[in-house]
Amino acid sequence: MKFFIDTANLAQIKEAHDLGVLDGVTTNPSLMAKEGIKGDAAIIKHYEDICEIVDGDVSAEVLSTDYHAIIEEGKKLAAIHPNIVVKVPMIKDGVKAIKWFTDNGIRTNCTLVFSAGQAILAAKAGAAYVSPFIGRIDDTNWDGIELIAQIAQIYTLQGFKTEILAASIRNALHIVKCAEVGANVCTCPLDSILGLLKHPLTDIGLAKFLEDAKKM
Repeated sequence: MKFFIDTANLAQIKEAHDLGVLDGVTTNPSLMAKEGIKGDAAIIKHYEDICEIVDGDVSAEVLSTDYHAIIEEGKKLAAIHPNIVVKVPMIKDGVKAIKWFTDNGIRTNCTLVFSAGQAILAAKAGAAYVSPFIGRIDDTNWDGIELIAQIAQIYTLQGFKTEILAASIRNALHIVKCAEVGANVCTCPLDSILGLLKHPLTDIGLAKFLEDAKKM
């Protein structure tokens, strides 16, 4: 399973990269705004900076919702760097645009997916990635991990090549559960990735080893 970091913060991207486990980056307009990135020129420059840090796929999200506008915006994003994957919302015009991008050699990430039916449409249109938002599903008292498992089973049975990119990860346990049910990718905040490091018995064991070493 690949690890993507879900942020537009360059320092966090570099920290995850330096850990040696980072495979890619996902962003969205909210994450860009959080970093104060505004205007087309600044956004393009920021994506260039991200692509210089990580040698892997970088999802760049379109802001348009009209078919033709999505295509024009997506073409500009894809031209920034070969690692850019155009992130397209799961709407009717989005699915149509994903098909156009697929036919024209531009990879896509279908975002805001909340059902297996939506995941099937994204795969049929040729999306490179589909992004189910498991944390937001959990917020509605449904099971986001169960959706990942359902999509994984369908994709395996039907031979779809689309990769399942589990999004809206809230904690380290989400990452483990996604790995158990067959997610191809988890995109996570840095805290969730670092949370995998933590276990109280590790801290206790290390403290004991260091204490005993002083007696040698």
